[in-house]
Amino acid sequence: MSHVFTPDPIPSVAIAGSDDRFPVRRIYCVGRNYAAHAREMGSDPTREPPFFFCKPADAVVPVAPGQTADHPYPAATANYHHEVELVVAIGKSGSEIEAANANEHIWGYAIGLDMTRRDLQTALKDKGRPWELGKSFDRSAPIGPLHPASAIGHPSSGRIWLTVNGVLKQQGDLADLIWSVPETIAHLSRYFELRPGDLIFTGTPEGVGPMVHGDLVSGGIDGLGELSLRIV
Repeated sequence: MSHVFTPDPIPSVAIAGSDDRFPVRRIYCVGRNYAAHAREMGSDPTREPPFFFCKPADAVVPVAPGQTADHPYPAATANYHHEVELVVAIGKSGSEIEAANANEHIWGYAIGLDMTRRDLQTALKDKGRPWELGKSFDRSAPIGPLHPASAIGHPSSGRIWLTVNGVLKQQGDLADLIWSVPETIAHLSRYFELRPGDLIFTGTPEGVGPMVHGDLVSGGIDGLGELSLRIV
């Protein structure tokens, strides 16, 4: 079989301590999974079933440890927001996964940023329309190296934070997730068969806010290192 044009390379993420790469199949994102963030977005942080949206696989932007990557301010927005998140990488297929068994399907973990054109997202929400223009654009998923669960275990607590130009903007703890990682996987797998290569962005703590040209944005999660961008 031949293609009518040469396909782009498969998007992939670096793996800490290895020259291997993790190929990305799909990116799922959980909305409003920290109570304080739900409140700041005007929502009730009760444990109603989680909801999800997607980003394209090629929205991934791998960022190496110790590197400050240039990140272009996107078109069609005047209110570009940061959202620091724990990212879960799936390494084993499954549907209708029980929460008690969910960790068996996890390959590893990373720090990521769910970049958001907030003005577009808000306008779309107000009209009851999908969020793609606000969430699923080019380079909207910067991510640090994946850390294998076989090496670090399955973090259920630990500080997650983000600074802009050295000023703390977001801070929380993984233990504050409304829906834990295993619960999130259980819910998501009711609607999709999860496959190796899938990434799940698990939600952001409070303090999301705008970035402008020249800003240095740095985020971190205990045990997963840091991720830094310069908005250009």
